[in-house]
Amino acid sequence: MGESDVRPWGSWEVLDEGLGYKVKRLVVRPRQRLSYQTHSYRAEHWVIVSGRATCVINGVVRKARPGDYVDVPVGAAHRLMNEEQEPLVVIEVQRGLYTGEDDIVRLEDDYGRSEVVIATPGRLLDALA
Repeated sequence: MGESDVRPWGSWEVLDEGLGYKVKRLVVRPRQRLSYQTHSYRAEHWVIVSGRATCVINGVVRKARPGDYVDVPVGAAHRLMNEEQEPLVVIEVQRGLYTGEDDIVRLEDDYGRSEVVIATPGRLLDALA
């Protein structure tokens, strides 16, 4: 398997990646949520594998269950939440010019991670090389 990380809300693991895409498995712990965030260079497609998700896309709330999918356009403010008592498992497909972890602007965060991290043109060029 690829890169992985543990976050306050749960964990993620890269399952596959290549030029213009990355596939992750997200596990969101019960009663936790990711930051309300945007990405400048990638869109995301979430497939709910197990559990029940509450998704916020540009302020619109949508519930999703196993088998459902949610599209997050480039630049859209979005958040994934698990309001249930069981873990939420999501497959996330990222598509775009750049899929680095530094392409993020956190608008709201429950864990005090309010920093703004934006991919620089140099990192974009490195990713395309």
